[in-house]
Amino acid sequence: MALDNGDKAPRKGVWKSGKGKGRHHTKGRQLHDDAWDEVRAVLGDAPRRADLLIEHLHKIQDQYGHLSAAHLRALAEEVRMSMAEIYEVATFYAHFDVVKEEDTPPPALTIRVCDSLSCELAGAQALKTALQDGLDPTEVRVLRAPCMGRCDTAPVLELGHAHIDHATPEKVQAAIAAGEIHAHIPAYQNYADYTADGGYARLQDLRANGDWEAVQDTVLASGLRGLGGAGFPSGKKWGFVRANPGPRYLAVNGDEGEPGTFKDRHYLERTPHLFFEGMLIAAWAVEAETCYIYMRDEYPAVLQILRREITALEDAGIVAPGYIDLRRGAGAYICGEESAMIESIEGKRGMPRHRPPFVAQVGIFGRPTLVHNVETLHWVARICREGPQVQSGIEKNGRTGVRSYSVSGRVAQPGVYALPAGSTIVDIIEAAGGMAAGHVFKAYQPGGPSSGLLPARINDVPLDFDTLQPLGSFIGSAAVVVLSEHDSAKAAALNMLRFFEDESCGQCTPCRVGCEKAVKLMQQDTWDQNLLEELSTAMVDASICGLGQAAPNPIRLVIKHFADEI
Repeated sequence: MALDNGDKAPRKGVWKSGKGKGRHHTKGRQLHDDAWDEVRAVLGDAPRRADLLIEHLHKIQDQYGHLSAAHLRALAEEVRMSMAEIYEVATFYAHFDVVKEEDTPPPALTIRVCDSLSCELAGAQALKTALQDGLDPTEVRVLRAPCMGRCDTAPVLELGHAHIDHATPEKVQAAIAAGEIHAHIPAYQNYADYTADGGYARLQDLRANGDWEAVQDTVLASGLRGLGGAGFPSGKKWGFVRANPGPRYLAVNGDEGEPGTFKDRHYLERTPHLFFEGMLIAAWAVEAETCYIYMRDEYPAVLQILRREITALEDAGIVAPGYIDLRRGAGAYICGEESAMIESIEGKRGMPRHRPPFVAQVGIFGRPTLVHNVETLHWVARICREGPQVQSGIEKNGRTGVRSYSVSGRVAQPGVYALPAGSTIVDIIEAAGGMAAGHVFKAYQPGGPSSGLLPARINDVPLDFDTLQPLGSFIGSAAVVVLSEHDSAKAAALNMLRFFEDESCGQCTPCRVGCEKAVKLMQQDTWDQNLLEELSTAMVDASICGLGQAAPNPIRLVIKHFADEI
């Protein structure tokens, strides 16, 4: 509607024509044709879907070593999304380096030094300092990083995409000189070897003649529970998902980020097709239209193995091309939470959803989704091939089944040990060759930092589901880290809370602020126990997901069992 300005001449409007007074383009970063051409070349013929945003960001980061503002603007144009949406995702994940116009891009080579508990005990801080002092920062960037899932070979670092086990500055210098910056692929059982041993025969039989409810009953009879940490009966999930109308999906949680955990990597680097067959049996049971595998970026060798063997499955006609959709994480521990993982699969920030509804009802793209852990599917295949007794036939201390314990710290032979679920910490240390020379058992983390620390005197309790809750702990992912008299429980708890502070997604205030406040309080010479307990209660009661709810466990257990240190 025209404005009435009396007898005056009509105004020319807000877009003035005077020199220097008009705007020649819209607000915001401008699209540069050369950057747009570069982004198009990197993406190639990949679909320009929003759920592939993180995959697109990886391609650009891999090609150029960082994400420039010009490339992000071009990507926004190419996938028809706002710059704000692109930027919030790119800055959420630790493995993306966003470089603004005025910033200097990072050096071509990055070293990430793990500083989680097992590596900390093995001298990670001294290693990081030595590398920072001994390398040219204009050529090599040295960063701290959370657990890389190689705790059995601590201290560990990642040089480019190559891991160096039992790392030393000398090993790093030699690797840089030799240009060894790519993942080393271990020997593993490939498709041909697996099928020669009867692999996929059970899957083919079920597809032709199987009854999904009978298979579900077999899995339930085995007693198998989710081995990612939650421990929900595995077979029951199938019925919950099938009860909802299709289309349905299956999502594999391969984001094994709980510090001290490396069992999934252990199995995938040796027998990946046991996992694949278990996954495809579960997908058949719920009539999943697509299987999404969400694998952490810290496992570059596993990602290469999975890509190779997915191609082999497609070539053999076991699955149709594209039926298995491999997604690459980007350095966010929170994406181990199932709803945060689904958000990430959809190309968003990995922030946990409020529940209900549960993912079995509203999962990927709002459809019913079956979520399983890697090791759980490994056992699904074995149960279907060998019978439920492979789990239910193993008994010890009144417990049934087998647990894969990731054992590290002050033991003689760190590694993954498949032991009866009724095993105590004494049994686990014995399986790992006993304590390392010169070390006396003091304390242990039974299931990752979320489980806190227990003293050596609590040594007769089976490390299994439901047995540790009365002690204020839980088994979680069965990531066992053993401490000795040379170690400080107070310092170990601080290491755990620093991890949670770094990895909190920031969505809810109790977790975001609570972890930060806890770290500040725990750095004091003497802990304010009353204030820490008040803070812990608020975090447990009000945090959205398990990260904030479990983060106070190390605080509470150190106050209870190691009061002389605080």
